[in-house]
Amino acid sequence: MRIVVTGATGTVGRRVVARLLAAGVEVRAVTRQPEAAALPAGVEVVAGDLERPETLDQVFVGADRVYLFPAAAPVADEVVQRIRLAGVRRIVVLSGTTADDPDEAGGEDYRLVERAVERSGLEWTHVRPGMFAGNARDWAESIRAEGVVRLVYGDVAQAPVHEDDIAEVAVAALLTDGHVGARYPLSGPESLTKFEQVQAIGRALGRELTVEELTPEQWREAMAEELPEEVTEWLLDLWAKRVGRPEPVLSTVEQVTGRPARTLEEWAIDHAEDFR
Repeated sequence: MRIVVTGATGTVGRRVVARLLAAGVEVRAVTRQPEAAALPAGVEVVAGDLERPETLDQVFVGADRVYLFPAAAPVADEVVQRIRLAGVRRIVVLSGTTADDPDEAGGEDYRLVERAVERSGLEWTHVRPGMFAGNARDWAESIRAEGVVRLVYGDVAQAPVHEDDIAEVAVAALLTDGHVGARYPLSGPESLTKFEQVQAIGRALGRELTVEELTPEQWREAMAEELPEEVTEWLLDLWAKRVGRPEPVLSTVEQVTGRPARTLEEWAIDHAEDFR
């Protein structure tokens, strides 16, 4: 079996590649910069850009299945047409929990890709993670320098999901039957306030971390050089709406993989060097 992994150098893509290799699968990894891919030996690394379908003419030839990164949204139909014409039988899409709500972040793009795949007539599965645990890296610099986390809306509760869990669900859908036509929303095993997330990271690091809660205006000023203004305003609006509305904890990871989802503390142990 040969599987094409698009977005192969991304947070989830690298983990999908590693697990497919471990399963004895032939892996063709697609990246815009093959020379900088730094993927394991045994992986066929090829150049391709999902935003430029004309670069993909030979990418999918000879493949049985495809892991599809959602960057293809504006040209999703064209990309999926190339996948179908190459003789691929199954597509697993990395999507997001907002795919059913075009007004939420990324929702419209996720759904564009999902619909293009559904129209293809091929076997499909949509993997829909919520907040990545890796978003906690936004605090890494201040933790390393001061042992301090500055945040806004600290009472907002989220259920961060470990990228390894996302990859394992995607690989299960690629390699095994029984997942065709499924939409898998994913979360971590705990809904934690931002304060509790900081505590979990502190426990993983064996450090006492200090939290400074900022007002929306203070956070806006702090982010002025870090984020585009529209992103800052979107985040503030999103968090304001979620005060008192914890993100739900979903059992999908355990249902698909047969083991509980990894906690944020486990994620922080795995990535402790990012914070030291």
